[in-house]
Amino acid sequence: MNVRYAKGRSATAAVAIVSAVLLLSGCGVEDEPDAKGPSVKPSTAVQSSGRVSSSQTPAEPTETLAVLQGKNGVQLTINTAERDAGGFLTVKGTMKNASTRSVALPGQIRGVETEVMKHGNSLGGATLVDSVNKKRYYVLRDTDGRPLTTTGLDILPAGDSLDIFMQFPAPPATTTEVSFQLPTFEPATLKLS
Repeated sequence: MNVRYAKGRSATAAVAIVSAVLLLSGCGVEDEPDAKGPSVKPSTAVQSSGRVSSSQTPAEPTETLAVLQGKNGVQLTINTAERDAGGFLTVKGTMKNASTRSVALPGQIRGVETEVMKHGNSLGGATLVDSVNKKRYYVLRDTDGRPLTTTGLDILPAGDSLDIFMQFPAPPATTTEVSFQLPTFEPATLKLS
């Protein structure tokens, strides 16, 4: 038998054994249950796209800042508009199809910028307007031009909801409210936290 071949087989076997040990050790459960109850709480099953079917209920938000009506029974509920230490403002909420039939989300919501349009349907057309400082803020983009927002928006089945987010440059700390605008939806005033 070739020495290199024998060393290769033993190295492969060692890697396989170490991988199996690591895999099994990571899959363990707690030895003793927590006195407060189980460590894993039942949660709503959400698909990887963030969609929640009509038979499931998304986690209840603590606050509703605005509810915007769109075309064909689509509603956008905004729950948070929070500044962070990095100078960004993140808007989070839920898009829901309140109609009785599936709805194709309109392409206008992604905006008209060529760089954003080539990355598919998103909320890239959203803007914030600071009327006091006379400034408009657009959804941020990464270095490849992809909008920092929920992407892959296509068809929303009847009764389904989709968790969404958008990230903007943060207005000055003195700005306490902005007008939120998204094509095909009515505008709304948001109080910033």
